Amino acid sequence: MADQDRVRPFDALLAAALATVGTIGTIGTDRLTTVDRPVDALAIGLVLVSAAVVTLRRRWPLPVLAAVTAAITTFLTLGYPYGPIFLIFVVAVFTVAAYRPLKVSASAAALTVPFLLIHLFTHEAAIPGLLGVVPATAWVVVPFAIGVTVRLQREAREREQAEAVRERVAGERLRIAQEVHDVVGHGLAAIKMQADVALHLLGRDPHQAERSLQAISRTATEALSEVRSTLAVVRQHDTDRAPTPGLDRLDDLLRRMTEAGLRVELETTGTRRELPDAVDVAGYRVVQESLTNVLRHSRHKIATVRLSYGPDAVVIEVSNPDDAERADNGSGFGIQGMAERVGAVGGEFSAGHTDDGHFRVRASLPTGGDT
Repeated sequence: MADQDRVRPFDALLAAALATVGTIGTIGTDRLTTVDRPVDALAIGLVLVSAAVVTLRRRWPLPVLAAVTAAITTFLTLGYPYGPIFLIFVVAVFTVAAYRPLKVSASAAALTVPFLLIHLFTHEAAIPGLLGVVPATAWVVVPFAIGVTVRLQREAREREQAEAVRERVAGERLRIAQEVHDVVGHGLAAIKMQADVALHLLGRDPHQAERSLQAISRTATEALSEVRSTLAVVRQHDTDRAPTPGLDRLDDLLRRMTEAGLRVELETTGTRRELPDAVDVAGYRVVQESLTNVLRHSRHKIATVRLSYGPDAVVIEVSNPDDAERADNGSGFGIQGMAERVGAVGGEFSAGHTDDGHFRVRASLPTGGDT
């Protein structure tokens, strides 16, 4: 059942308040004029019935408006005094305008006008002629306009909330896609290198080939563990998850790259410290993707990783001897993914050739000060 279709306690309280005000007000207005028909049990009954159906106004707005219109038309046609019963009618019109489409609500509201005008010909206290049409119509037009405004504002908020949810979902999907790309790309590059080594040495050096196959097994196991960890976020299974990748796990990463045939030197300046999770993961992925690109594209299987911990940022540089045959030349999807990761945490990213004959990836990740 939709939210507006529920019978809410507020509507029951509103109906009780309208019944109380309507009864007291109707009895009170009876003393103000002698032209109107004296208030009796029928008049009070019409007020109470009108107020009671307000309880169902969100569940059945159109039938409630019809019932209230019939009650107020009968009330005025019989000559009872003008009074708080109009408030009940206002609530009914407002509800239809606020919870039903414009065409439906406009048609329903328009149909009530002729019924309200009937009393102009039977009620002795009614304003004569066309002058009576204006106030009668106003009881419909004003609450209808307010109701339509409320509905449009509510629908605008709902659209904004839905769009925000879609953006969050799309962002999460993109993040997961980047995670899977980095994990699988790194793992496959390392596995391919080790497989080539194993095939090359299988006949001449079985022991070395066996070590390469063991490295393939370890790399595949670790990659699968990271993929499961990433996909567990989608399934919301947080138990038995692998540790979140971070710069504190660089030693494992460098070990895998070394086993795959890449010689890596790590240089660290400044004091290592705990980083925000998003920054820590982004830094790890930048190093991982950079080294994977070196393993894939460079003929020189050498790379240097430099970490510099500053007071409000950590700077990561990964460089390797320049290779004219480099496939992405700084413009591939891996580079783009790294740039998006760094940008997502408010950092700065650059990648390209340097004057000293190297290809360098540099990322400056803000840490928000010392932690």
